[in-house]
Amino acid sequence: MNNFNDHEILNWAAFLQLKEQLSKDSRLQRFYHAGTYNAETPLSDIDFVALDFETTGLDSQQNSIISIGLVPFNLQRVFCRKAKTWYITPQDNLQENSIIIHGITHSDLQGAPDLLRILEQLLDELAGKVVVVHYRHIERDFLDHTLRTLINEGILFPVIDTMQIEANLQRKRSPGLFNLFKRKKPESIRLANSRTRYNLPAYAPHDALTDAIATAELLQAQIQYHFSPDTAIKKLWL
Repeated sequence: MNNFNDHEILNWAAFLQLKEQLSKDSRLQRFYHAGTYNAETPLSDIDFVALDFETTGLDSQQNSIISIGLVPFNLQRVFCRKAKTWYITPQDNLQENSIIIHGITHSDLQGAPDLLRILEQLLDELAGKVVVVHYRHIERDFLDHTLRTLINEGILFPVIDTMQIEANLQRKRSPGLFNLFKRKKPESIRLANSRTRYNLPAYAPHDALTDAIATAELLQAQIQYHFSPDTAIKKLWL
């Protein structure tokens, strides 16, 4: 696991410079060398990349990545022609219950590369951009743990978590005592349910590329409704 929690890194640009110096892997060195934005950079000036993993389970210590989807975007456009997707050979066994969720079968994964074969390409797609996910403890934790297993070196980078944004917005809207009396249940912050609140179209869930596109659109809507193009990136990244 990473030795840093979400609130300990105040200067991501300086942190990535330090990681470049400490890294022993040339692929990670290049990724960290690309750096990131100054914390005061407005969202309108940011190049984002939405990232989604399908996995064999929810435990990054026991389960593994089987599919990756990503798509670059900014506040105006989602660049679907530049999207990328891969199947990945899992480090553990593909379980029947996970097949039911994401629909990826053993035949889909036959001949799929392990993560190391596509790692350079994956990192090149992420380098220098702000990564956007829906629930960071999947993408960031799984990638970190998988690399620790494969090359004995993990990875850490800033992300915007659209699920965390929804959770924060709900807390602001929901005074505790008032909702205790009304017994109001919190709204779901799952990806599909979150999109519904912004009148975004329904997509079939649990496909890595589709979910990456859905996450990109969700962030665009969240910024339009609740923030501003002039909002500094430090307000949203973790």
